[in-house]
Amino acid sequence: MQAASTCTGTLYLTLYTSGMSQAENVAHILAKHDVKATFFLANEKTVRGDYTLDASWGDYWRARVAEGHAFGSHTWNHGQFRSDLTGGRVRYVRSDGTASILDANGVCAELKHVDTRFRELTGRALDPLWSAPGGRPTANALAAAKACGYQHVRWSPAGNLGDELPSDKYSNQTLLERALKDLRDGDVMMMHLGIQSRKDPFAPMLDPLVAGLKARGFCFATLTPPAGR
Repeated sequence: MQAASTCTGTLYLTLYTSGMSQAENVAHILAKHDVKATFFLANEKTVRGDYTLDASWGDYWRARVAEGHAFGSHTWNHGQFRSDLTGGRVRYVRSDGTASILDANGVCAELKHVDTRFRELTGRALDPLWSAPGGRPTANALAAAKACGYQHVRWSPAGNLGDELPSDKYSNQTLLERALKDLRDGDVMMMHLGIQSRKDPFAPMLDPLVAGLKARGFCFATLTPPAGR
């Protein structure tokens, strides 16, 4: 997706599933400002007691597909790639604390399981993109993912909007002002669709943030892999 010729810079907003408490709010803000984002999906438990890729979320994802957003894998189990082992293997710890050793096929399966389920829900395949939980892939995980067609996405230091930080120490206004000041052309922004540990959700700040960034001349685009990847 190309930025308009009138833009002085392009930003890339990435959104991660998490608890989904702010999912509808975020969707409304994106539609209001005609912003296209790149969603990274894992099968995570939500505030409703279901999971982000259950049939109960089908309407939500189908609506986002119809709006023209991009979609990548955040692994099925939202696990951490902790360390590399010999033979291209990697130590993987799922969000429930269960540890396992994945070979290259196992890493690929973690990514492709999301794609399979997303196709079932929406009829659309994921884009060939992935982002490791915590933003920390290992060399073996990167190589395995690349071999099965997935390019890893990292957010920019200034692009981490801080919605996981405690709101009593980092107010929404502080995070908003920091982002408006620090973001630069080409930055990849990162926020979630609902972090339950933050008492004052940051998601409503996406509205003034996008408005402020557009006022600075920025346009927004979805992430797409380079040609030949």
